[in-house]
Amino acid sequence: MSIPVNAKVRAVPNFLTCLQAARDFMEKQDAASASLRFKKLQAEVVKARALLSFAPTSGRPARFLDAKSDWGQFQAQQARQSARALGLPELRELVLARHVVLYAHSEREVVLLSMRHERQLGYGLPRPSN
Repeated sequence: MSIPVNAKVRAVPNFLTCLQAARDFMEKQDAASASLRFKKLQAEVVKARALLSFAPTSGRPARFLDAKSDWGQFQAQQARQSARALGLPELRELVLARHVVLYAHSEREVVLLSMRHERQLGYGLPRPSN
């Protein structure tokens, strides 16, 4: 795989929903520190976008794709369908400080699909359209 000049990085609406959910959780958890913590998360996402633009394979292979549980297999199926719908063959995870970003990619394009806190078991993924 050659190194792209700059892969296009974008986020689907579901990723933005996950960011808002993280912000809402921070507000409920501790309103006094929520703003600062969310700004740190935003900065991590900006750094992640820059990294993925330069090297789309920077994240690890998405571990949950080999899940054995019914829920894990359901999540894997949803993620694969989302990636296929975008025409992107690979699914990977990029670990931030306390969050994990799920993304699909090719050599020239990266799409941020979802994000979860490190303690969450699964990703919030959109329901596949039939």
